[in-house]
Amino acid sequence: MIGIKGRTAVVTGGGSGIGRSLVLALAREGAKVVVGDIMPDNARAVAEEATANGGTAMPVKCDVCDKGAVERMKAEANAAYGPVSLLFPNAGATSFERLTDMSENDINWIIQVNLMGVTHCLTTFLPDMIAAREGHVVATASAAGLLPAWIPFHSPYSAAKMGIIGMMLNLRYELAEFDVGATVLCPFGVETSMKHNNQLYRPDRFGGPRNEPVKLPGTFFQDTGVKFRSPDDVAQMVLRAVRENRPMVVTDPSHRKTFEETYLDVVMRAFDDAEAFDKEQA
Repeated sequence: MIGIKGRTAVVTGGGSGIGRSLVLALAREGAKVVVGDIMPDNARAVAEEATANGGTAMPVKCDVCDKGAVERMKAEANAAYGPVSLLFPNAGATSFERLTDMSENDINWIIQVNLMGVTHCLTTFLPDMIAAREGHVVATASAAGLLPAWIPFHSPYSAAKMGIIGMMLNLRYELAEFDVGATVLCPFGVETSMKHNNQLYRPDRFGGPRNEPVKLPGTFFQDTGVKFRSPDDVAQMVLRAVRENRPMVVTDPSHRKTFEETYLDVVMRAFDDAEAFDKEQA
């Protein structure tokens, strides 16, 4: 377990949504926070908000798809605040399109920002935590990774987010040897502006920014009764998980049955099929 006061924290995607709430919550509890975001104005605004409320924060422009940019963010964090012991790879992007309707740039962007963005942060910051034998990392995945068959037209995103879940649950055992904690955050509905601003974060090499909203999958969210939790609530759930070194955070307890029906039952039936096959061969 690790405390928060006096620690240096890095939050990517810190300029909006869950990231913004994490920055403000960490700063309130006495952490020195680096606000990483591909949109420098957003990062600056959140850092100023945290500072105005008595906290300590600084903005850094960072495209997590670029390993060099993540390494430069680390150098700036170390120079300003010292070693980083709390890491929140939170930056992400979404889409709701059929796989066969997506361009190569569309797919690459979703995979790079979600899965490789987290990976770049882990490989950049974890060596120092391991050497110091302390720290905690919380990577933002999604309910779409936990329930990959749940949301339609979401396959590259679900693949990337499921990859984060697998990586973090496996990494947890790898890091325990060095007293470094690991948590994966799997949000369901969260009240953010991603629907409208998502495409503005798109780097030039993946087709560049677009001023268009995310296409939602029909009436899916209304039909499935997704409750949209506030980002501030999510931040508090995450910090509790850090203090208690919890392996996973989900934000909507009402979807326990959804998990059983759309994922657990599918896997259990597959095991039943394998068992039946063995009996047939005996």
